[in-house]
Amino acid sequence: MRLLRQLARRKLRTTLTILGITIGIWALVVFSSMANKINALVEGGSQYFAGKVLVTDASSIGVAIGTAPMNVDVADQIAELDGVAVAVPQVQLIYDPEGGGAFGGAETIVGAITGADEGHETFPLNPVQGRLLTADDEGTRVVLLGSDLARKESVGVGDHLTIRDVDFEVVGVLEPTLTAPDSAAFMPLSAAQELFHDSLPTQIQDAISADELASQVVVYPEDGVSESDVAAAIEDSIDNVNTLTGAEFDEQVGSATAIFNAIIIGVAVISLVVGGLSVINTMAMSVAERTREIGIKRAIGGSRGRIIRELVTEAGMIGLLGGLIGLALGAVVVVIANEAGRDSGTILFDLTWGTAAFAVAFSTILGIVAGLVPAWSAARLDPVEALRYE
Repeated sequence: MRLLRQLARRKLRTTLTILGITIGIWALVVFSSMANKINALVEGGSQYFAGKVLVTDASSIGVAIGTAPMNVDVADQIAELDGVAVAVPQVQLIYDPEGGGAFGGAETIVGAITGADEGHETFPLNPVQGRLLTADDEGTRVVLLGSDLARKESVGVGDHLTIRDVDFEVVGVLEPTLTAPDSAAFMPLSAAQELFHDSLPTQIQDAISADELASQVVVYPEDGVSESDVAAAIEDSIDNVNTLTGAEFDEQVGSATAIFNAIIIGVAVISLVVGGLSVINTMAMSVAERTREIGIKRAIGGSRGRIIRELVTEAGMIGLLGGLIGLALGAVVVVIANEAGRDSGTILFDLTWGTAAFAVAFSTILGIVAGLVPAWSAARLDPVEALRYE
């Protein structure tokens, strides 16, 4: 309480100093929460691409990855290559063609034959309601929804959902993964092929039947064979295809996430400079105003260490209060933004306990460090000169 009374003696100055720290921590919390979400998506993508090679039509360059049509026979050609364990044809589409968006940034439809990977797929998908798809579902119109997409459409197991003007029965809802599957609709390959076929121009529809269509082939290398070797063999042997390995995915998205993380560091540095200067100014003024008080404490036996501890503690309290208020404001923004986008399945922020603890610790340490210089100056005051100070 005595410490708070000391701070209350300079209400306006203390409030402005706390406000400066609050703004910096608020920005740090909001940007860090957005970075957490992006990093979770990137990590999910890394897990998905790990140990496999994604093969797409070469004409998909410049558009969404894996959305250009290719013949399903390509999977059979790839499966015959040395080093390939399994080649699984898939269809991937934008869930809402009118909504736009690129692969990984919007809801998607994923069609595949369940079990065709022969156990090579390691990316975990677990239902929170209903069940996963099975091989027996092939030829039917059923769908397994990611958690965000199910919430957006307000449907559950047993409900019917219209996807691209076709009626599907919802047989399961996945538990949240904080990655791309949360906004995906998984269905049998045959059903996705029909949707894909209907979305193509008439000339292409006339040239190829729905059961011949795929938009990508997921290739699993044999044990001991590297993804890069398999990718090179595919591009050498199969015409008009592109390949993407896990390492290439990490390289492509790594630069983007590095830029965003650099922004977070920039926000932290700005917080450090602005908040630190504010604390130094406040504590320096405090020392000047309390010179006689400090002189009295020194004259009656107060040690320099005690003077330093008192002033550094005040500075740390300023940093702590600014951090707590900034964290609270940042949390409010995160909650409001996520709730506003929840119905549309757009969750942009992920405020973790680690981020919250870092923000408060950062502001508190910032205050302590910034208060050291004025505190050290105060402790070095000559008691006699301090008592004479007017």
